[in-house]
Amino acid sequence: MSETKTRTSTGTIDGVNGNLIRVTFPEAVMQNEVGYAVINNLKLKAEIVRIRGRQCWLQVFEDTAGLKVGDPVEFSGELLSVELGPGLLKSVYDGLQNPLPELAEQCGYFLERGQYIDGLDRTAKWDFTPSVKAGDLVEAGESVGTVPEGMFTHRIMVPFDWRGKFTVKEISAAQTCTVDTVIAKVADSAGELRDIKLYQSWPVKKAITAFDERLRPTENMTTQVRILDTFFPVAKGGTYCIPGPFGAGKTVLQQITSRRADVDIVIVAACGERAGEVVETLREFPELEDPRTGKSLMERTLIICNTSSMPVASREASVYTGVTIAEYYRQMGLNVLMLADSTSRWAQALRELSGRLEEIPGEEAFPAYLETVIANFYERAGLVRLKDGTIGSVTIGGTVSPAGGNFEEPVTQSTLKVVGAFHGLSRERSDQRRYPSIDPLESWSKYPSLVDPEKLDQTRRGLREGRDVEQMMKVVGEEGTAMPDFVMYLKAEFLDEVYLQQDAFHDVDGASSAERQTHVFSIIHQILTTPLTFKTRDNARQEFLRWQQIAKDWNRIPMESPEFKTAEEKLLAAVEACRSTGEEK
Repeated sequence: MSETKTRTSTGTIDGVNGNLIRVTFPEAVMQNEVGYAVINNLKLKAEIVRIRGRQCWLQVFEDTAGLKVGDPVEFSGELLSVELGPGLLKSVYDGLQNPLPELAEQCGYFLERGQYIDGLDRTAKWDFTPSVKAGDLVEAGESVGTVPEGMFTHRIMVPFDWRGKFTVKEISAAQTCTVDTVIAKVADSAGELRDIKLYQSWPVKKAITAFDERLRPTENMTTQVRILDTFFPVAKGGTYCIPGPFGAGKTVLQQITSRRADVDIVIVAACGERAGEVVETLREFPELEDPRTGKSLMERTLIICNTSSMPVASREASVYTGVTIAEYYRQMGLNVLMLADSTSRWAQALRELSGRLEEIPGEEAFPAYLETVIANFYERAGLVRLKDGTIGSVTIGGTVSPAGGNFEEPVTQSTLKVVGAFHGLSRERSDQRRYPSIDPLESWSKYPSLVDPEKLDQTRRGLREGRDVEQMMKVVGEEGTAMPDFVMYLKAEFLDEVYLQQDAFHDVDGASSAERQTHVFSIIHQILTTPLTFKTRDNARQEFLRWQQIAKDWNRIPMESPEFKTAEEKLLAAVEACRSTGEEK
């Protein structure tokens, strides 16, 4: 599918160090080219990571047991690429785009090395409908036809690496075909004919840029999680990270986001996660109901699995495979959410490779170029205007697993420099069962919120002041705290209990729409800014606990029901009565 002709050559191994091999080659090779280390009748896939003179170093994506000096390496002349076309959705791949269910059928429960399967099913039938006619001019990224893929109209596009204008010479009529079928022939400016099939290949480490303009992300990606959409929002086409200690709820938060987020397609890249968590994801996603369609969430989901027990080199391939497929669907004018869990395991793979290459280490032995690699990955997110005027986006969310929850370690700090939102999970909040366990004082976002900025800043200020009073009370006790300060602390606790925390297992409370959040926040802000006086601290605590229960019950009532308005009036009346008769209480 590329303009360059594939050429092959063979080199010889002259060094083996774990999954890294050093090869002497007779003909030209290129960075990131795919090679195959040959052992007996097996070909082990590898990628060139360094070239020096007539020697190159390749990271092997398989177990290298048995490889020795003198064994041949076949160079493919192609970069590490994925197949892009209809049939990607609902799939479960490894980092090299091998369909895992098909591999399991072929190899059994224990996958054999050296086994590779086409990423797209060559036998599946697709109903093609042309959208151009003979004589039309097209260019890279423009559609020549469509096929239905589940709930989406899948565009068949001119390969992204073709340069210049092309004249359509032949275009297929509406027909049922496979991905290998040639559906169009186009001619370049020199008159050379080229074939267009239902699929194309694209190198995973090269961003797809066949669009007109990159736009600034401004529209909220609503997740229906109150603390995210109100306090730390993410924009469509933006980036965010979720660092936190083990067991703080990163994976659960990602699953909630993937189910409720206002996006068309979700891509989950499990790069180096524990096998148990990946198995849980594979079991749960097909059973989760998509609130938008009522069907299985897998209908618009793609999962890429590379567990911690798989070869380390494949971790890097998995995140690049995921973001490349995300960019592909963005070219169709769709909004895509790409979740990487966890980028720390990917960084550890980079550290291991860097050590084997004997590079000068950076902080904590991570490679000195770690920041650049992470930045290049997140920069592939974005909101774009396509050549036909439609808008598409890729939003990237990555989890980070810092040892001991230390946010000062290199991976977290490198990520914070490039993302637009930081959702830091707190071990303390997790232990207190305050979910989502996002720390409302440490987290931040550069994207606009759903609510009024002035009211939001005022609420944040009250939350911080309430936390300061709480810390002071641990030293001087309640009796040593002035009544206004104690009320401020109770207001902060009220905000935390009824708005920041959310029951993900409740049908209503677990999914708070943008309209509902805006309305509820205005009521909560009104309560927080109401001046209150109480006779005793016990009296104040009892009143706030009563309000909390009313508000929690209110959160569980559908907004369109009459009971919603009744509960709201009950809450406001309780607060108003306390203000008007506060001196007498």
